[in-house]
Amino acid sequence: MQKQFDLTNKNAWVTGASVGIGRAYAIALAKAGANVAVVDIDDRTGEKTAEEIRALGVKSVFIHCNVCKPEEVEAMADKVVETFGRLDIAVNNAGIGILGPDESYPISDWEKVIGVNFTGSWLCCAAAARKFIAQNKTDAKPLGGKIINTASMSARIANCNASYDGSKGGVVEMTRALAAQWGRHNINVNCISPSYILSPMHASTPVEVRERIRSLTPMGYMERPEDLAGPLVFLASDASNYVTGVDLLVDGGHTLNAWLTPLGRDVPPRVSPEEEIQSLVHDMNALEVPCNEDGINFDYHPEIANAYKAAFGIK
Repeated sequence: MQKQFDLTNKNAWVTGASVGIGRAYAIALAKAGANVAVVDIDDRTGEKTAEEIRALGVKSVFIHCNVCKPEEVEAMADKVVETFGRLDIAVNNAGIGILGPDESYPISDWEKVIGVNFTGSWLCCAAAARKFIAQNKTDAKPLGGKIINTASMSARIANCNASYDGSKGGVVEMTRALAAQWGRHNINVNCISPSYILSPMHASTPVEVRERIRSLTPMGYMERPEDLAGPLVFLASDASNYVTGVDLLVDGGHTLNAWLTPLGRDVPPRVSPEEEIQSLVHDMNALEVPCNEDGINFDYHPEIANAYKAAFGIK
C-alpha cells in the first residue's frame, strides 16, 4: 500500500513555492521522492527553498515565473522538462488576496487577483496538459499526469470579497471542467481548498483573531502549511489514480456549521498554539521580515491587520 504514495523518480513543479503553502507542498513532494521545480517571482527565497529540497536528496531547481504571463509559463514548463527529462506533477498554487469593499474596489486590484488566482492557474494547467499529452505519444504506456490546483474554503463560504472568493470559486469549477476534458489523456485534475493558513500573508493576524478561529474549528487549531502535505501527496500519487475533478476541502471542519453554540473540547488539540507558528516563523525569517514571539508583524500586510482589528474591535 505504501508504494502507491511513493513519488520516487517523479518530476514536479510547484508555483508560489518560496514560502507558505507552496513551500510545504514542495517539501512534501520531495520527501515522497519527487524532484521539484520551485516556481516563484521571489528569486532569493525561491533559491533557498530549492536548496532545502536538494538537501533532502532529490533534484530541485528554482525558476522565476510570473504565472500571469503566458510566455513565462511556457518557458517555465520547457525548463522543467529540460531539467528533469519529463513532467509528472503540476501543482498550481500561486495566489494573492487584496482586501477592500466591493463597492469601491479598484479595477486594477480586481485584475491582479483574478489574473494570478484564476487566469494564472488556467495558464499553468494548460501548459502542464500540453506536456503530458506530448509525453503520451512517446511513452510505451501513456502515463498522463497529475494536476493539483490550490483553491480555498472561500470557494464555499463568503469570507473575503468578490475578487478573492470569486477567483477561488473559479478555480474549483475550472478544475472540474478540465478534469472532464482531459481524462481521455490519463490526466487527473484536482484541487485542494485550505482554511485560514498561518503563512506570511497572515502574519498580521492578531492573537485574538487566531483564538477566535480556533474556537470555531472542530479540530481546535489554526491550519499550518504542513497540514496540507498528506492531501497533496495523495493527489500527486498513484493512490489517487481514480480521483479527478475533486475539490478536497482541508479546513479542520471550519465550514461544517454556523456554530451558534460553542464547540468546546474534551481533549487538547493535536497542535498547540506554539506549534502552529513554527512554519510561519521559518518563512518570516526566510523573507527577512521581523516578527514577535507569536510570529506577528502588523506592518506586514497591514490591510489584513487593520481589517481584523476593525472587525473585532481590537485597539
